[in-house]
Amino acid sequence: MEIEHFFTCPYCWQTVSMVLDLSVQEQSYVEDCEVCCNPIQVSYTTDDSELQDFSADSIEQ
Repeated sequence: MEIEHFFTCPYCWQTVSMVLDLSVQEQSYVEDCEVCCNPIQVSYTTDDSELQDFSADSIEQ
């Protein structure tokens, strides 16, 4: 199951969205912001196909 999740970019402060796969219990990966193209560390956990915890953090370069 996939959902579209909206959050604020830690670089440009714009609201962006990502599609999250809720069939996987825990994920952590880097994806570029669709507005400013900076890399965001995305981490989330699920339980019974429901989003439990989500974070989107800047990556120190």
